[in-house]
Amino acid sequence: MSRPTTSSTAAARAKPSTRRNTLPGRLSPGMACDTAFRIIARRHLGAVLAQHDGTCRGDPEALHEIRIALTHLRTAIRFFSPMVDDGLRLQVWTELKWLNSQLGMVRDLDVAIDRVIAESDGELDVIAELQHWTEKRAESHRLLTRALQSARYRRLVEQTSGWIESGPWSTRRSKEAVRLRRCPLTEHATARLTEWEQTLLKKARKLRKLDVEKRHKLRLLNKRMTYSIESLEDLFTDDALTKQKSLLKQLRKAQKSLGQMNDDARGQALAASLNGAGPAAGIRFHDRKREKKLLRAASAAYRKLDKAKPFRSSDLAPNAEPED
Repeated sequence: MSRPTTSSTAAARAKPSTRRNTLPGRLSPGMACDTAFRIIARRHLGAVLAQHDGTCRGDPEALHEIRIALTHLRTAIRFFSPMVDDGLRLQVWTELKWLNSQLGMVRDLDVAIDRVIAESDGELDVIAELQHWTEKRAESHRLLTRALQSARYRRLVEQTSGWIESGPWSTRRSKEAVRLRRCPLTEHATARLTEWEQTLLKKARKLRKLDVEKRHKLRLLNKRMTYSIESLEDLFTDDALTKQKSLLKQLRKAQKSLGQMNDDARGQALAASLNGAGPAAGIRFHDRKREKKLLRAASAAYRKLDKAKPFRSSDLAPNAEPED
C-alpha cells in the first residue's frame, strides 16, 4: 500500500507549468489582452497555491482566502472570454468548478457554525446542536484535504498553468483570434465593465422580486464585477481612484447583503442534512426581518450605483495605445 501524500508534498508536486514567459510586473493601459490575461491569471493561481497547506491544516482563514483567489481566477477567465475560449477551456473550467465545490462545502459550514456560536449564549440545547455541525465540518474537511492532496488536484494545477501560458487560445491564427489577443487592455476592459455593469443594474432593479436562485445569480454577477475592478487596479489613474473606490464601496455593500442572504439559504439546506440536530437547526437561518433589512441595504447600494456614470475610457489610464 502506498503511503498517503502529505499536504506539503502535494503542494510541492502541484507546481505551475515551467513554460513561463517573462511578463511585466504591472498592467498598463496599452498592454495586449493576452499579456494582461497571463499576468492576472498567474497572480490568482499563485494565490490559490499559497493557501494550499493552510487549508489542508484546517485554517478557516486560509480556506476563505483560497476560495477568493479561485473566484478571482475564474472571473479572469470569464472576463477575457471569448479570447481564451478554445478546446481546453471547458476542461480547465470544469476542474476549477470541481475544486470550488470541494472548498465551498467546508466554507459554508464554517459560516453556519459561526452563526450558531454567535447565538448560543451558553444554551445547552444549542451547544448540543453545535456538536452535529462540528462533526459535519470535520467530515467535510477530511474530504477536502483528500481532494487537495489528490492526483486530480495536481493535474488541475499543471493543466491550468500550462493553459494560461500556452493554451490553444494563444496560438490560433484566425484574424479574429489575433485581434482579440492584440486588443489593448483598456479598450477591452471598458467594454466589458460597461456591459457587466448594465446587466447587473438591470437585474438589480428587480431585486425584491427575485427568488433565492435568481438572487444567487445576481450575487455572482456582482462578485464578477467587483473582482474584475480589483484585478484591474493598476489601470486606474489618480483622478479615477475616487470613483473606483466609490463604485467598489457600493458593490461590496450589495455583495455583503446578498452574501448574508445566500449564507442563510445555505444554512437552512445544510441544517436539513444534519442527523439529530432538530428542527431549530434550520429555523435559526430563516429570519424574515433580517432578510428585509438585507434587501433594503442591497437595494440602496444599487440605487447609488445606478446614479453613477457607467465606465468610460476616461476612467482608466489614458494613452491606451497597443504595446509591442
